[in-house]
Amino acid sequence: MNDHATALASPTRDSVVAAEAVIRPHIRRTPVLRTPAEDFGLSGEPITFKLEFLQHSGTFKARGAFANMLMRAGTDRGVVAASGGNHGAAVAYAAMRLGHKARIYVPSISSPAKIARIKSYGAEIVVGGEHYAEALAASVQWAEAHGSLQIHAYDQFETLAGQGTTALEWRAQAPELDTVLVAVGGGGLIGGMAAFYAGDLRIVGVEPEAAPTLYHALVAGEPVDVPVGGVAVDSLGARRVGRLMFPLAKSYVERSVLVSDAAIVDAQKVLWDALRVVAEPGGAAAFAALLSGRYVPAPGEKVGVLLCGANTTAVEFG
Repeated sequence: MNDHATALASPTRDSVVAAEAVIRPHIRRTPVLRTPAEDFGLSGEPITFKLEFLQHSGTFKARGAFANMLMRAGTDRGVVAASGGNHGAAVAYAAMRLGHKARIYVPSISSPAKIARIKSYGAEIVVGGEHYAEALAASVQWAEAHGSLQIHAYDQFETLAGQGTTALEWRAQAPELDTVLVAVGGGGLIGGMAAFYAGDLRIVGVEPEAAPTLYHALVAGEPVDVPVGGVAVDSLGARRVGRLMFPLAKSYVERSVLVSDAAIVDAQKVLWDALRVVAEPGGAAAFAALLSGRYVPAPGEKVGVLLCGANTTAVEFG
């Protein structure tokens, strides 16, 4: 597929299956953990966590990074990406493994832990602006000037198809689930998962109150710019959701629920206390919806929670 063609259509379940076949030798099949709700002071069915933070580079984003580099032409001229941190780390890791040069633009708000991870994979890193949008603009200019392959964090066909392989794995590991809770930033993860599940179960997005991008897009009926901030801004701080994921969200995402920064930090602490899992704020957001009561399962409802990232340190949340 060429980039022009893929830019015009959202992925489907078949697209995700095709991406899985391509990237499987390069990614981990991350495990699931079924834990009694009572362990967290909740009632109901056991919670099924998918431990996607165990993926290469510490988040699900390695899936989309490998899909781009293995399914698109142009990597011989190097790859470039803009990122709050996690996408950049994933692109840097995949480039290192596949033998490509990588240049990563990050905003000044990126956490030191994420910048250090990007550097550890040998990528060239450039700080470009205060927020993701500024870093993205700088990366586009570089790609146009130098012919590098630009790998978008969420609004690229191959990115969505790669991230959707998370759902393909999860369905095989936990076919009993009725609902999955998924954190949302630009929407690449939830969009790809929606493409694969395609209505087979309930998908609920979870966003910080300080970065309600999908929430406002669903209200408006189209992607719209929103102000972003808060504790998870470096991973969930896209100003608007991608154009490719939005039709998938309208069709297959039941709704987006909002959680406070305090609830996210509390979820981080509980995950550490109960499971000894270190999750970054964006990685804990989906669990925060359950823990804070923003999402309350129906009696007998079997819920899965995606723990999508762990590029942080314990000292950041106590």
